[in-house]
Amino acid sequence: MRDGIQAETITIRGHGDDDIEAYFARPLGPGPHPSVVVIHHMPGYDRASKEIVRTFAVYGYSTVMPNLFHRYAPGAKANDAAAAARAAGGVPDEQAMGDVDGAVRFLRTAPSSNGRVGVIGYCSGGRQTYLAACTLDVDDAVDCYGGRVVASADELSPQHPVAPVDLTPDLRCPLLGLFGKEDRSPSPEHVGVMEEALTKAGKVFEFHSYDDAGHAFFSVDRPSYRVEAAKDGWKQIWSWFGQHLSTPAAAGA
Repeated sequence: MRDGIQAETITIRGHGDDDIEAYFARPLGPGPHPSVVVIHHMPGYDRASKEIVRTFAVYGYSTVMPNLFHRYAPGAKANDAAAAARAAGGVPDEQAMGDVDGAVRFLRTAPSSNGRVGVIGYCSGGRQTYLAACTLDVDDAVDCYGGRVVASADELSPQHPVAPVDLTPDLRCPLLGLFGKEDRSPSPEHVGVMEEALTKAGKVFEFHSYDDAGHAFFSVDRPSYRVEAAKDGWKQIWSWFGQHLSTPAAAGA
């Protein structure tokens, strides 16, 4: 495997034609490469999330992570920007999807692209991944323990007006879900609701739930890290994206 990469901070065109900060890593060499959009977790556009972007590049994927908190505290540290976004009630779904769509368009039109783009998200980014898979033109999706995909009416807000699970009939691509059985957001019960909705809608999906794992089990620098769950989770991610993104898109697709 050739593991040479280039990684840098760039500017992409996001929601409302705004210029937003993004982190971009790509394999060296002409391609064509499959592509992935990483949606960061609630702690924000941080060092750990950028490491995930670089990991995808090492494995052969051109990868972009848009900074969804960019507008709330431009140039601020990740924790401060995340706090500013939370104080504003969270990133509106419409705005987040516009920024993710901008990242998708950036990747799909790159000269080295094979035309196929997947999306993966963690924590709040997992919820946004489910939403993106139902509303955007993406080829594959991986939801890593996204909370509030299933949500009651009193959990909705002007920023988050819909429970993503209610959009399941509109799911546009295959979906992989990775969850911890000790998680409470999403709980095993909510994962079951998601499975039922996907099955009823006849969608292509695969879920894995891990014993002795709770929320954020991929996070190597947090007490929640669970090495066996994370190892198998990465194995599932490489298999899933390899299956659905490696073949170049057909002309006009």
